[in-house]
Amino acid sequence: MRVTDAQVRRLMEEIAKHGKVGRASMMSGMDRKTGRKYVKLGQLPSQTKRERDYRTRDDPFDRDWPLIGLKLKEAPALEGKALFEWLMEQNPGRYEPGQVRTFQRRVKQWRALEGPNKETFFAQEHRPGEAMQTDFTNGNKLGVTICGEVFKHLLCHPVLPYSNWEWVSVCQSESMMALRRGMQDALFQLGKVPKYHQTDNSTAATHDLRSGKRAFNDEYKDLVEHLGMLPRTIAVGKSNQNGDVESLNNALKKRIKQHLLLRGSRDFESTKKYEGWLRKEVLARTNGIRTTKINEELAVMRELSVNRLREYKEELVRVSRESTIRVMYNTYSVPSRLIGERVKARAFDDRVEVFYGNIFQLKMKRILGRHKHNIDYRHIIWSLVSKPGAFPRYRYREELFPSLVFRRAYDVLCEKLGSGYDADLNYLRILHKAAAVSETDVEIALELMLAEDKVPLADRVKEIVQPREPEVPEMQPYQANLGEYDDLLEDPAEVMS
Repeated sequence: MRVTDAQVRRLMEEIAKHGKVGRASMMSGMDRKTGRKYVKLGQLPSQTKRERDYRTRDDPFDRDWPLIGLKLKEAPALEGKALFEWLMEQNPGRYEPGQVRTFQRRVKQWRALEGPNKETFFAQEHRPGEAMQTDFTNGNKLGVTICGEVFKHLLCHPVLPYSNWEWVSVCQSESMMALRRGMQDALFQLGKVPKYHQTDNSTAATHDLRSGKRAFNDEYKDLVEHLGMLPRTIAVGKSNQNGDVESLNNALKKRIKQHLLLRGSRDFESTKKYEGWLRKEVLARTNGIRTTKINEELAVMRELSVNRLREYKEELVRVSRESTIRVMYNTYSVPSRLIGERVKARAFDDRVEVFYGNIFQLKMKRILGRHKHNIDYRHIIWSLVSKPGAFPRYRYREELFPSLVFRRAYDVLCEKLGSGYDADLNYLRILHKAAAVSETDVEIALELMLAEDKVPLADRVKEIVQPREPEVPEMQPYQANLGEYDDLLEDPAEVMS
């Protein structure tokens, strides 16, 4: 049984009391000889231990290690597991799969003692008001919903590294429009501007050159210059250089999750309500505990004295004969009355707004990516129902099925009436009814007929779905009591007196 430090301390205390080694050893729970040994040493057991500089068993890889060491020197990036599998192939039966962990530890030891030098990171001291860092972070795992629908989104996250003041804007992509809005929201909230604005190498701010390096886009440079800052970015592949905002991204999302739990619901009425909640309930409170350092930054930052730039890209486009427009490499449908006209399209981060002259026409959700399309059947059904022959080969035909119920109804029509003119005409008339009255009411009618194994003919749908007449409440005409006005007048006798 090993003697502990506590036993030896007790031994020394007993010796100090009466000086009897045998009695002190017994009180400390050790043999008399052991007690005499520690009295003579004058040290605790932990102080007598020696570091072991020898192996207790033979190194199973000693025979092949010269070759392994040579491999590691030639290719330091080799991983232990891959090297061990290669070693087993070269020496069948010499090694067992269970030895892989031992081999990995041996490789790790070699890297520490004989491996190449590793990159050193140098902690930086941030200066008040020197820079703002902006980054995008994915907010999908927050589980937020808008009116019950899953809300996929990003958060544009500007940060002042010295004070850790932060702001946030909800966006759909890492686009220039999103970056412009996020930066301006933060700076106009502060009312001050730092010397530099720093981003990572996102395509919103930089683009590839032939040299393989990255330079700032003209649009980004113009934005930063307008706001009174100098642009700077990080080296390619060196995300640690944007470390402050990167670390605060995770901290921000953790705080949002906690506040969502306290709120008791992750559902919001609109994106605007969600963004407002983030700023008021999460960021305002967090920034409130950083007041001292924030004031230090504001004291040395310059006043923001410029007007806010527009946060959309505007294009003047002509409506095609197909009742579509092409905006930022994607196709959108518009009402057919605009065919042949030139309209103004404003592409925001999350939506596209269309104007004829300066008169607003419609708003659509913006498509992300390129060479995609968004066709609303309501824009073209009035023409298509009179030309049912165009339906089978219409290039955007699949967009004319608003839901799975409409698709099932069309399939039943084709099955019962045969794939051809009659089925197409009936379906287009159903779609016309949905556009004219209510898509929801038509969908319910189709579900009922499909559930009862009835053929969803257009006439049957028309019988079920009728235009809703507005209900005018019955009200009795108000009878004014003119005598009540006399109470508002002063007593004539008092006036005469």
